[in-house]
Amino acid sequence: MSKLNFHNNRVMQDRRSVCIFLPNDESLNIIINVKVLCHQLLVQVCDLLRLKDCHLFGLSVIQNNEHVYMELSQKLYKYCPKEWKKEASKGIDQFGPPMIIHFRVQYYVENGRLISDRIARYYYYWHLRKQVLHSQCMLQEEAYFLLAAFALQADLGNFKRNKHYGKYFEPEAYFPSWVITKRGKDYILKHIPNMHKDQFALTASEAHLKYIKEAIRLDDIAVHYYRLYKDKREIEASLTLGLTTRGIQIFQNISEEKQLLYDFPWTNVGKLVFVGKKFEILPDGLPSARKLIYYTGCPMRSRHLLELLSSSHRLYMNLQPVLRHIRKLEENEEKKQYRESYISDNLDFDMDHLEKRSQASGSSSGSMKHKRFSRHSTTSHSSSQTSGIETDTKIRDIVPEDIFLSSTIYHRLKTCSSMTSHDSSHTSGVESGGKDRLEDDSQDDGNLMRLTNWYYFLIFLFYLS
Repeated sequence: MSKLNFHNNRVMQDRRSVCIFLPNDESLNIIINVKVLCHQLLVQVCDLLRLKDCHLFGLSVIQNNEHVYMELSQKLYKYCPKEWKKEASKGIDQFGPPMIIHFRVQYYVENGRLISDRIARYYYYWHLRKQVLHSQCMLQEEAYFLLAAFALQADLGNFKRNKHYGKYFEPEAYFPSWVITKRGKDYILKHIPNMHKDQFALTASEAHLKYIKEAIRLDDIAVHYYRLYKDKREIEASLTLGLTTRGIQIFQNISEEKQLLYDFPWTNVGKLVFVGKKFEILPDGLPSARKLIYYTGCPMRSRHLLELLSSSHRLYMNLQPVLRHIRKLEENEEKKQYRESYISDNLDFDMDHLEKRSQASGSSSGSMKHKRFSRHSTTSHSSSQTSGIETDTKIRDIVPEDIFLSSTIYHRLKTCSSMTSHDSSHTSGVESGGKDRLEDDSQDDGNLMRLTNWYYFLIFLFYLS
């Protein structure tokens, strides 16, 4: 084909380059059609990663230092820079600068056993790893040491004296900077190897589960933060909304810190109303005069928050029966182990207690295969308790229930030929040692699925009735 014909080829001129950043610091480079739908791109990313369950993940772009998750029914160019949309392809290697998109966790869950797909759990684990590096829970310092031990077991496997000695890991990759500053690298490199050794016999998948369970206990890990304004005239946001697995938090911004003002569990949120830029919270059981009124800055942010809050609330309510069942199993497995969170304030950090706890959580149960649960798809049947989330007429035309990617939609999309399946170049995937270790325990989920199929079938019949 001549250069002239190639340049005038309409199909090639509609191609664009996107770079998908993954939680494990790798990336996918994909060539797509400029008019591709967001859900088509998400399915393509899941195909390339061999990820079977992507319900907890989404695609986001950063706008004003916030992650804005894409509506799956929208076309991708609605989120792209104007220059990217206008830039026409000039050849197979001339697509211009790529659009930066993030593949990350959109919906947090309280227990890793709700994620049956090992690769999905791998990326969920890595998302939390990145969150931990920015965590500021200074009263829970011991948790970061235990998390580092689980992460080293997941990443490197069993401790080996002839291999794992000296500086065999970078503390910056496992600890927040304030922990390193407070304790010092030498302190960490001295004590962590013993804790890593205590996790002997844990598979990568089991270590991921333990890491997820411990990380979720930290207050600032499984949270999405969004700016809020006290009134329309504010230039800089004085408030922050925190969306957690359990509900909504409102913080006062004081310098670089967030001071908690309100903490509303989902069960205590009577109604949420988005009207234009206005955001109202009506706590359950309080008079209407006690409602909290804030501002989002623009209607588009209101719409984004509406969809994210609505879907998160619905997911939380519908997962409660499954979580109760998991908790009963864990109580039987762990013999009602009690967790202590005391940390010595002196410089000689009390590692004896922490190493004993590490041994109890690691080697004592390392040979036991954990049962796992696949997350029941709940979004096709909205919870009866989500009716309190309202918006104005203009925004109500967008139904949040249709946005969230349920398993039925995902499998239907998989049967469609992808617009970019034969024209994509990509790098990455799960190509590190962690993936090899995941494949070694591929049989772990089989027994669980046979055990719980009956349970989800009953829930499915319940929703149909």
